[in-house]
Order: sequence, then C-alpha cells, then structure tokens
Amino acid sequence: MSKAKSWRVTDEFWKRVEPLIPIRQRLTDQAYARKAGGGRKPKDPRLVFGIVYVLRTGFQWKTLPAERFGSASAIHARFLEWEKAGVFEAL
Repeated sequence: MSKAKSWRVTDEFWKRVEPLIPIRQRLTDQAYARKAGGGRKPKDPRLVFGIVYVLRTGFQWKTLPAERFGSASAIHARFLEWEKAGVFEAL
C-alpha cells in the first residue's frame, strides 16, 4: 500500500470540505464587462483546494505547479474568498 501525500485531498476528506465551500454567484447589482457565462470557467473547487499544498509545504503561492493547480493568483484569490467565508475555521 502506498503512503498518501499529506497535501492530497482524499475522497473522505473532500466529503467534509465540499459542503463548506461557498457557491460563487454573480452580483445582480454590479455592472460587468463580460456577459454571464463569458470568459474562462472557474476551476473545480476540489482542484483549487490544492491550497492545502501551500499550507502544508510552506511553498510560496507563485511556486505552485500551474499545470496541476492553475494560476497562483487565481488560487490565492479563492483562498481569500474561502478564508472570508470561514471555510478553514469550520474545518
């Protein structure tokens, strides 16, 4: 049996995390440059939860492997959203 990496999100752990992730919604009273549905689709929250990689390893945001997690700035922005929503405190 292989040893699990401490920064990998197991199915069991994700079942605890997923209900805590806030649903992203467009504000109706704000003007946007793009129409709804335009631009890139947001990354899957489970993939974005690669934030655990940064928190567990102490890596800098800019050193996140982009091919695996996406852009460091987008991941950091989601981290700030989730921190504000109390996701990490709830865990």
